[in-house]
Amino acid sequence: MNLGMLKLFSLLLITFFIQNVSASTDIKNIDFDFIKKGQQDDNTLLIIGGIQGDEPGAFMAASIITTHYKIKKGSVWVVPNLNFYSIIKRSRGPYGDMNRKFAHISPTDPDYNTVQRIKEYITSPEVRVVLNLHDGSGFYREEHKDWNFSPNRWGQSSIIDQSNLSVRSYGNLEEISKRVCEHVNENLLRQRDLYHTKNTHTRQGDKEMEKSLTYYAINNGKAAFGNEASKNLPLHERTYYHLLALEKYMNIMGIEFEREFDLDSKSVKDVIDDDIYISFYDDRIQLPLSQIRTILRYFPIRKDGTLEFTPSNPLLTVIKKNGQFVIHYGNRKLANLKPEYREIDNSIKSVSMLIDGERKNLKMGSIIDVDTSFQVEPLEGVRVNVIGFVKNGVENESGISVNKDKFIKRFSIDKKGNLYRIEFYKGKKFAGMILVNFDKSKAKRATDAVALKKLKKTTLSL
Repeated sequence: MNLGMLKLFSLLLITFFIQNVSASTDIKNIDFDFIKKGQQDDNTLLIIGGIQGDEPGAFMAASIITTHYKIKKGSVWVVPNLNFYSIIKRSRGPYGDMNRKFAHISPTDPDYNTVQRIKEYITSPEVRVVLNLHDGSGFYREEHKDWNFSPNRWGQSSIIDQSNLSVRSYGNLEEISKRVCEHVNENLLRQRDLYHTKNTHTRQGDKEMEKSLTYYAINNGKAAFGNEASKNLPLHERTYYHLLALEKYMNIMGIEFEREFDLDSKSVKDVIDDDIYISFYDDRIQLPLSQIRTILRYFPIRKDGTLEFTPSNPLLTVIKKNGQFVIHYGNRKLANLKPEYREIDNSIKSVSMLIDGERKNLKMGSIIDVDTSFQVEPLEGVRVNVIGFVKNGVENESGISVNKDKFIKRFSIDKKGNLYRIEFYKGKKFAGMILVNFDKSKAKRATDAVALKKLKKTTLSL
């Protein structure tokens, strides 16, 4: 990623407005994010992803709306991770299918608070259209062709509960659905992926759909649609189709937006895999995650067991399990942080380094590109530990010129062996970290930490 893109990415993330954020060491109690984008008005689109944790195209598309779209006109609300516990567990629903709990739910049901909270957003007077995103089985077709292409499949379809709804706006459900399908079908990756409108005629006796989120919205006077991408497709293609549909719904509602990538399957894959970061302790540590190793040893964790982290994406979180801290991205486990418990010192704000012979003053937590060599200039009372670099008999590695070929590759942050950490200690206290990046291609630069003014700060208390 180039510097310009990182700055744009930073600006997008700064615009987030998060409400009701909570954190817990118990992954069963992770709450969902509620993100408002644009100029708030009474023509709001509510996008919901992650009601079922085994449908990653749905929650990934909703997440990308929050991180890579700027709403220039209109109002969009996004819940990208409604059932976060099920996402982490890669389950349709650890406590049963949440999308069958909207007609009735017991107060003793573990999903009760989540369902009640999302109902409040659905019934908000500002909301005009509700979109519930899913990944469905096979390919929906009006006529039976085979097991994979039939009326019993859900994939590649726009779902409506009925043809029309008597509301002030957007009640022509079937017409809107068909317009969305036409737009998607103009941008297919292959003819097999055709979208069709699927009307469940819920009011005529579909007992299962009567329990769903969209039918709850319909009964509360909201135009509501489901969007289903096929589970037969890879993740980035499912996400691509969801985004095509979402953009058409915004267009129909007069919502104007800017997207910071080309809407094609390759670009969507790059966004999913590469634009993910996390920082710790007010950005004193910052980690790009696209190529992170599955295990990082001796990772500094506050001695009292609390871990403050700030993700760049609402699908990122950290869970403590079996004495390790696990970074999750949706239903992927990215890395295990094996802790080294220490007191944290916040007094050092910046350090001076020679980067390829040029002196630079770097904020603690920076990620800096290096072509050939670097050297940390000595700072009184501060010990420098360059992880993966060994010079016998030297405890403080400041004032030493270091080249890439002096590193032991297995100590790199990334799998390619280009990204290494420099740790700073004041006495026995951890004071911060700087990463040096030897990726000469600069194709996916992990540049200055300014790009990581991100989503929300969360404290994991142990």
